[in-house]
Parts: sequence; structure tokens; C-alpha cells
Amino acid sequence: MSQSLEGVKVLELGSLIAGPFAGRLMAEFGADVIKVEPPKKGDPLRDWRHIYEGTSLWWRLQSRNKKSITVDLKSNEGQEIIKSLVKECDVVIENFRPGTLEKWNLGYEELSSINPGLVMVRVSGYGQTGPYRDKPGFGSIGESMGGLRHLTGHPDLPPTRVGISLGDSLAAMYSVIGAMMAIYHRDVKGTGKGQVVDVALYEAVFSLMEGSLPEFDKLGAVRERTGSSLPGIAPSNTYQCRDGKYIVIGGNGDAIFKRLMNVIGRADLAEDERFQKNSGRADHADFLDEVIEDWTRTMDFEHALEKLDEARVPAGPIYSIEDIVKDEHYLSRDMIQDYQLNEEESLKIPGVVPKMSETPGGTKWLGPELGQHTEEVMKSWLSYDREKIQKLKEQGII
Repeated sequence: MSQSLEGVKVLELGSLIAGPFAGRLMAEFGADVIKVEPPKKGDPLRDWRHIYEGTSLWWRLQSRNKKSITVDLKSNEGQEIIKSLVKECDVVIENFRPGTLEKWNLGYEELSSINPGLVMVRVSGYGQTGPYRDKPGFGSIGESMGGLRHLTGHPDLPPTRVGISLGDSLAAMYSVIGAMMAIYHRDVKGTGKGQVVDVALYEAVFSLMEGSLPEFDKLGAVRERTGSSLPGIAPSNTYQCRDGKYIVIGGNGDAIFKRLMNVIGRADLAEDERFQKNSGRADHADFLDEVIEDWTRTMDFEHALEKLDEARVPAGPIYSIEDIVKDEHYLSRDMIQDYQLNEEESLKIPGVVPKMSETPGGTKWLGPELGQHTEEVMKSWLSYDREKIQKLKEQGII
């Protein structure tokens, strides 16, 4: 079965999270992604988080289906290699600080003169323009300046992080969306012209801030941290059960609210005029939360979930990764996969999102060793002979 991005050639020049995650998403659906790493050192992600047999397990996932080559981008010879590769490319992904590629003679103006159809995805903390463009930017700063961390946590405690590199991941997703729109414009509309996709971490986060800006503009409303509740939308919260476990309940639809009140034995509130619409329920959110938790505390989690499922009220558990790998729904949807790590062992990795009926994504191989595909790419993409490749190796260029 074919994959949707088969035939698309991508050169990934970035490191760590945002740029490489964009490359991973494209590689999962068949794009030929060539990851360029500095000789000897490689991508720092190879040494992040938990290390198994000398390599980060995160790396094995982040770089699945990619080919690793090593090129010294600071050298003239290395820059010439990149320019030669660009002739064959559809997309270049980079997440250096703005101006870095220009310093190495690899900016968009230079590369697009070689390949006018090139789409260059540029991910940075603050974008390629503006007064902050030269500041270093990480996902954590993007989450903070984008407004997310101001809303994350409890009101009486300092702002907290989400627990994953959310800002980087959001920027990566926008990068892929932008690249696909640019390719559509180039190929389907027939312009033949590439373009720059400029993705800023803080803007990727800011785009998710729902109605915060117009609410502030017209009403002066500033959304604040509210812990586990959903401000202005009620009831929707996390409630403790008798066995100490927590259940998340979303009873904020008008019809759902009535079903929720009936299942917890409060038919009186289901018909109460104050609670027929969300605006009224939101005014009494604390009261409704108390009523619901009075009910959840009378039974164990599994019993509460069973009752809510029967009443068609959205509810669910708070999973750890240990819970996830045991869940029958995850397993039935092929979201927990075992892939061969070496001759003796397999490694659990997440399935590919989204599910596509005709051109599904998949895993061909796990993150490669440093420079594992250098010779292959030099020969197949650039027609370099063995003697030339050996000379570049001796010079430390690759």
C-alpha cells in the first residue's frame, strides 16, 4: 500500500525538537527525509532523557524512518554538499536561530536560486522578522510568551509547565501544515514556485488561546489559572472517587448536563431553570462541582465510570504511560506497537496519527545511527564515487 508523501524529498537541518518533529511527521507518511547532523557529535537529542545501549530512546522514536548523514555545515565543502542536495529536494526544514543559515551561505535566497521550487520551513522562537528575531527561543519560552503557562496550574500557585514539549510540537505541526500548503500551491495550482514557511514557537502557542484576545479587547477579561476546571464552561472538572482515584467528567452540554444530573440522583437540578444553559451553569460552577463530587465520593472509579458510560456522559480516567500500554482501546487502534530494536529485543513505540484509509503511515525503521546513511545518500542523490566520499571523510567534512 502506498503512502501519501511518497516521492517527497525532505532535507532536515535542525536539531532537538521542533524541526526534527516536523521531519518525523513527514517521514511517517513516506517522505524521504534526510537528516543532516554534525560529524562526530550528532543531534543533541541522541543524548537526552533515558539512554538505552548508548542512545536516547526518544531519539529512536523522533528519528524513525529518517536517514542520517553527517555534514559540516560550517565548512565551504559541506555547504556545497547541501546545495547539491537541495537541487533534489522539495522541502528543507531548519530550526536554527534566524540568520544562521545566511551566515553559512545557505539562506533561502541562496538555495531558491538553485531550486526555485524549494519550500523552506523555518522554525524559530520568535520568527524570521521582528525585534525579538535574534533572541534564542525554546519551546518553554514560546509556551510562556504565547499565553499558555499563564493559564496552566492552580490560581494560588506559580504557573507550571504541561509536562511535555508542547510548544515545540505545536510549531512542528504548523510546519508540516505550512509545507503541505506550499507544495499544494506549487504543484497542484501549477505555479512551480516554492516559498518560505515561517513558524514561530510563541505564535504556534498563541494560536490556541481560543477567545482570549477578543474577550480582553471588548470586555477587559483576562483569563487566569483555574486548576482542573474549565472556566466559563460548566460543569467540567476532575472529581475524586471513593477509592482515591480521579475521574474527569465533561457535563457541559445542555442535554448532557441533564443526563448527568439524572444519573447522580439530582433530577431536580436537571430541570432547574438556572441550569438550562451554559451561562447559568457557569455562574454556579462551584456549586455544581460540589454536587457532582458528593456523588463520585460514594463509589469507586470503575463503578462511577460504568454509570456515566451508561448515561452517555463523557467521562474518563487520568492515565499514566503504564495505564496507556494496558488499555484495550489503544491496543485495538494499533497505537501501541512493538518494533524490532535489535536481534534480541523489541521496543514499544506509538502508532502513527492520523489514521488514513488509503495511504496510511507507518514505521520502516527506528532512529538510525549517526551517519548511517551518509554513503548511501552521497551515491544515490549526488552520484559521488567511493574515492570522493573517502576524501570528504578524511577531511572531516562528512
